[in-house]
Amino acid sequence: MAGKRGSTAIEYAIILPAFLLCVLGILDTARLFWTTATLDRAVASAARCAGIAAPNCVTASQIKGNTVEEAWGLPLEPESISVAKQACGLRVSASYAFAFSVPGFSTVTINASTCYATNP
Repeated sequence: MAGKRGSTAIEYAIILPAFLLCVLGILDTARLFWTTATLDRAVASAARCAGIAAPNCVTASQIKGNTVEEAWGLPLEPESISVAKQACGLRVSASYAFAFSVPGFSTVTINASTCYATNP
């Protein structure tokens, strides 16, 4: 029995990194999905606001500000948002650099774009 005293500690040391990597990977995947959904919703909301010509969504800077406000919990910069008039109506696009918390993964850029028909 004396030879097996440290086996639990060794097994724990072998399994712990893989377990933590698995748990953090699941959390990062959930954060990635949440970030994508939040960015999509913020862009769609800002495009709709501009499309219905709301008083606070008239200029491009107001539309960008609305996108930043609608991106709850994301530190979105107005410089990463573009507003353009196109054939489909008004297109609002944004990009966000997502950083994983698991070491070894590079940053991923998430893009979202929505076009909303404007009132004639």
